[in-house]
Amino acid sequence: MTESKTPGYNRIWIISYPIILSLIAQNAVNVTDTAFLGRVGEVELGASAIGGLFYISLFMLGFGFSIGGQILIARRNGERKFDEIGRITDNSLYFLAGMGLLLFLIIFFFAPAMLRPLISSDAIYKASIDFLQYRIYGIFFAFGNILLRSFYIGTTSTRVLTYNAIILAGTNIFLDYCLIFGNFGFPEMGIKGAALASSIAEAVSAIFFFTYTLKVVDLKKYNLFRFGPLDWSVIKTTFNISVFVMIQMFLSLAGWFVFFMIIEKMGERQLAISNIIRSIYIVFMIPVFAFGSTTNTLVSNLIGEGKSDHVISIIRKVSLMNFVMSAAIVGIFVFIPHALIAVYTNDNSLITDTVPVLYVIMTALTLFSFSNILFNGVSGTARTEVALIIETITIGLYLIITYLLAVTFKLPIHIVWTAEISYFLIMGLLSYLYLRSGHWKLNRSIISRNS
Repeated sequence: MTESKTPGYNRIWIISYPIILSLIAQNAVNVTDTAFLGRVGEVELGASAIGGLFYISLFMLGFGFSIGGQILIARRNGERKFDEIGRITDNSLYFLAGMGLLLFLIIFFFAPAMLRPLISSDAIYKASIDFLQYRIYGIFFAFGNILLRSFYIGTTSTRVLTYNAIILAGTNIFLDYCLIFGNFGFPEMGIKGAALASSIAEAVSAIFFFTYTLKVVDLKKYNLFRFGPLDWSVIKTTFNISVFVMIQMFLSLAGWFVFFMIIEKMGERQLAISNIIRSIYIVFMIPVFAFGSTTNTLVSNLIGEGKSDHVISIIRKVSLMNFVMSAAIVGIFVFIPHALIAVYTNDNSLITDTVPVLYVIMTALTLFSFSNILFNGVSGTARTEVALIIETITIGLYLIITYLLAVTFKLPIHIVWTAEISYFLIMGLLSYLYLRSGHWKLNRSIISRNS
């Protein structure tokens, strides 16, 4: 019997497009929050960026753990050891519940003291704290969502992600309209309303996700939702894979948080511009993130099937598809920058000041379409410690460049954002050199053993 070939473009697309659709729906939350708050004021626009990035930086610790679980689930799926997938998922849920409680307490009690020395503007500081005090209630539901996301991506059953994200986005958009502006008899809460809307939307999303899983998934096949005693051996195995991803993702978002702290020192207008750009940037990145998740899963599955020689080939295929889609997005919006930015604000001077930065991130996106696939290829081999080293080096150089551009040389905001280009160049080069070395083929620890 001949060995099957590397998954083709059709297979890559079948796995990727539901993730793309789900990310589009999920990022409708970010777009809506930013667009609505842009009508409230520049302070609220900037504060939502700082409060949101602080929250997401800590949230990424849990998300990183779920990615480690996704790698293990994908490997067991490739090995056809389906009954072990449920043990990984159930014990990951125990771990994430505990982590969610810990992060909730940290943000609730310590966020004001942590942020006060970092923020120059009193108005932005107060609005950021207001945002966080309502946003943190969604963390428990968010962790439940990312756990099931890892289960479905790891088993390559990604269609439900689209349904879940549509529910998340629809709920958030409706509640944003109600709670930010006080429509339909709801109180007018401004930035607090945006945070509360996101928390409630995550709760509704989690309820759907778990209900769907109970009704549709073959729980017996995967040994899922047995909720037996805590199995420390499973948690330890998952954590050993995840710990480097957790730190890497925390550093990645914390690095962006520091980036915005540097921008905040430049002024409220520069921070408002950067939050608009952040929202557009994340939307542009949707295909990149989706194909990155696909790369992670396919690489792990191929290694689980004993097909390590196919890894570089699949990375090439995914990179090409990713570049084509990213280039198409840039090709459309490069000609209508004002119309795109006008979604977020009706202030003509703010729109004009934002356009040059938009062109910078469009350039960075083309580099990201390659570097992120290479980086996810490294993670998919389960060499998460190498991915952490790459991320640490990249972020360190990125923040040094940002500080020099913004603080030392006091250059315009669009020049400061060129630091993104250096970020992706460094990450892509380091990931490529590691994958080309072939050292990842020597990794046979932890993940190759029964969990």
